[in-house]
Amino acid sequence: MTTLATHPIMAARMVATIDEMSGGRCGLNIVTGWNKPEYTQMGLWPGDDYFDRRYEFAAEYVQVLRALWSEGRTTFHGEFFDFDDADMRPKPVHTPTVVCAGQSPAGQAFTARYGDRNFIMAERSKVGSISAGVRELGAGEGRDVGTFALYCVIAEETDEDADRVCDHIVANADLEAISYMTTGASLDTNPDGTSAQLLASLERPAAEGNMAFLSLPVIKGSYERVAAQFDEIAVTTGIDGALLTWPDFVGGVTKFGERVKPLLRDAAQPRTAAGLTAG
Repeated sequence: MTTLATHPIMAARMVATIDEMSGGRCGLNIVTGWNKPEYTQMGLWPGDDYFDRRYEFAAEYVQVLRALWSEGRTTFHGEFFDFDDADMRPKPVHTPTVVCAGQSPAGQAFTARYGDRNFIMAERSKVGSISAGVRELGAGEGRDVGTFALYCVIAEETDEDADRVCDHIVANADLEAISYMTTGASLDTNPDGTSAQLLASLERPAAEGNMAFLSLPVIKGSYERVAAQFDEIAVTTGIDGALLTWPDFVGGVTKFGERVKPLLRDAAQPRTAAGLTAG
């Protein structure tokens, strides 16, 4: 949910409805929004000081959400949101999970204080340290905050088949769309966040997050090799799970479920299978 585009009262109402319809299988991704051109085209950009203050804005946003979910009727007087006697009922039956892509130091601190899970799209060498850092920050707030890492999966019969698919995507990347996104990312002053990851990914190998894959690191290879890589990630990074996508989504999900998931070491690493989520 982009915080600039959707008022928190409306967001709270939508999540409560989905919570009831889904039997509690609903969470909310808080997107603070750094891509200025996306919002200026709708007249929603509040000014460039938002780059530095967006987590303050998001903090009030989450406070409003949780007050409505817990109380139903809420009065709130803050810097960014100001209202009396907002009535949002029925309240959600289950407590909705709040996630946020907290990759920068500011984002990690926000997620540790207000979120339940942290989304990251970092190269593998950084995943473990980010996961441990967020967990430690959360513990300091008296909260248990985990991490979900984002990956694009290319699983084929052989490593060579997967390499061919990956190389084809990189060679035929939409350079105009990539330029548009990186131009927006270059305006963000927040260090080491998602926008910095996008800018740094232009020349990276796919495994570290090439921009052809929106800077998501790619897990690729034969079905056996992909399963082995996820087992290794589960053991070495301390993440709670992974959010996955595929270049061919329907076919990719099907092949993953039928050919990769049975190869994961479920008994040794139960979180590996339980934490894999299609996104």
